[in-house]
Amino acid sequence: MSAIVEIEGLRKVYAGGFEALKGVSLAIEEGEILALLGPNGAGKTTLISTVCGITNPGGGVIRVGGHDVVREYRQARRLIGLVPQEINLEPFTKVIDTVRFSRGLFGKTRDDAYIEKLLKQLSLWDKRDSRTMELSGGMKRRVLIAKALAHEPRVLFLDEPTAGVDVELRKDMWDVVADLKADGVTIILTTHYIEEAEAIADRVGVINKGELLLIEEKASLMARFGQKHLQIELQTPIAEVPEALASHGLSLGEGGDVLHYAYDTRGERTGITALLNDIAAAGLVMRDLRTEESSLEEIFVSLVKEDAA
Repeated sequence: MSAIVEIEGLRKVYAGGFEALKGVSLAIEEGEILALLGPNGAGKTTLISTVCGITNPGGGVIRVGGHDVVREYRQARRLIGLVPQEINLEPFTKVIDTVRFSRGLFGKTRDDAYIEKLLKQLSLWDKRDSRTMELSGGMKRRVLIAKALAHEPRVLFLDEPTAGVDVELRKDMWDVVADLKADGVTIILTTHYIEEAEAIADRVGVINKGELLLIEEKASLMARFGQKHLQIELQTPIAEVPEALASHGLSLGEGGDVLHYAYDTRGERTGITALLNDIAAAGLVMRDLRTEESSLEEIFVSLVKEDAA
């Protein structure tokens, strides 16, 4: 695959001297889903706004489909669809007219068959003659996506697309994103719901204080930073971890009947066999065992904390 979005040394300094982006470089492959994670004020929205031409870069180069977003902004902008955080729709306009108008803004000829397909894909067809003011918040979000896709872009930016949306609609939107990926659309997603990134992203980028801390395939990121946790349920609660088990770095859960053991899946030895032998030698009786793997959220939090230190 080739990069459809290329960002090199991107900087953005606002009036007053606040540096929102500090030399960000990033290549986004055609047809992938990239999740961009970061705390509030990290620079996620500024990055998207600069690529989309809403704000001007203070330095660096951005190309979309090979077109410089400053010098060849018309060609670049035709390739981009943007779903912003804020819901800002004309309240008295019908859904279908809103989407048709967005298509016309980009000079696309009228295509009722495409608009019908798009609205059906987003479960909006039965609402096509409704005024946007009559829609729920979740349905308004779908209209924003339809508007962004009306001109058939090849790159779609979703800036917190499921903020304020209930769980059921959020999962529906994940299905829509998967369908778009199947059609070859490149998707860049910012989200506070890290389970979204874990569920649908191919790669994950973490940004904080205007700097890109890392960009990596989701699976390799979780393998590289992830730990597994073994929980050992005991038949009888204990008051403290026995001295004979101190070398294993165990912690005792509230209630005294669960021992917690963390181990690195990349190590040659997990130490579990020795641990279980030592538990038996200490006279403790196990009732159950279960393992849990580090979530993407835990990895994200640890990265941001390291950057803040």
